[in-house]
Amino acid sequence: MTDSPATNGEDIPLEIHDLTAGYYKKPVLWGIDLQVPKGKLVGIVGPNGAGKSTLIKAIMGLVPPSSGWVKIFGKPYQENRRRVGYVPQRESVDWDFPVTVMDVVMMGRYGHIGWFKRPKKADREIARDCLDKVKMLPFAKRQISNLSGGQQQRVFLARALAQESDIYFMDEPFAGVDAATETAIIALLHELREKGKTLLVVHHDLPTARNYFDQLLLLNMRVVAYGETEEVFTYELLQKTYGGRLTILSEVADAVGQRAK
Repeated sequence: MTDSPATNGEDIPLEIHDLTAGYYKKPVLWGIDLQVPKGKLVGIVGPNGAGKSTLIKAIMGLVPPSSGWVKIFGKPYQENRRRVGYVPQRESVDWDFPVTVMDVVMMGRYGHIGWFKRPKKADREIARDCLDKVKMLPFAKRQISNLSGGQQQRVFLARALAQESDIYFMDEPFAGVDAATETAIIALLHELREKGKTLLVVHHDLPTARNYFDQLLLLNMRVVAYGETEEVFTYELLQKTYGGRLTILSEVADAVGQRAK
């Protein structure tokens, strides 16, 4: 791997340099360079197979990079993992695992209390507050397998909140949820941003991306563009990101003020 810089960048939530990563020695991401400032809500968008989920997994060390480096507040992820919250894709979770809603949220406290220590009263209160924030406190004793898709997603958001992190990575939190849950999620993301948290969210719905995020990362195996939403949410850059697949998305063309020819 490439050597990291002399400066530690402790004030930078996320810094990536020349990151290449993939599966079975086949790269999915090439030469990713990225620096995300504090207190930004960033949407990661791109076509299927663009490496959006892989990017999050590579940042967290779940997919080993073949080159480059990642820093979380100036340190490798393993040294700063307590400052990171993660919401995986709902489809990647074994929802038949026999745990209650409260059990799942309490898992978010393990980074603070340790895996082999008993949670304190304060930890339980934090978990209850997080469930209350996502309107799931009445379901605290229910098995997660008995929840709807939207309710399951709310529980995982509560778990991430319980981590009390400074930077959050969320992999398609809006996928397969009802309108009320989507509204609740975006309100929660905005609340976290107002508290100075940094959030990177994989998102697949272009028409809402313009309204949901402060910044956008347009990704298709490489960084096509990254910056303030109003600057990068253009038909030209989206066309470059999605190629011919964008021309059939008339609602997206409308959203950027230009009809596909």
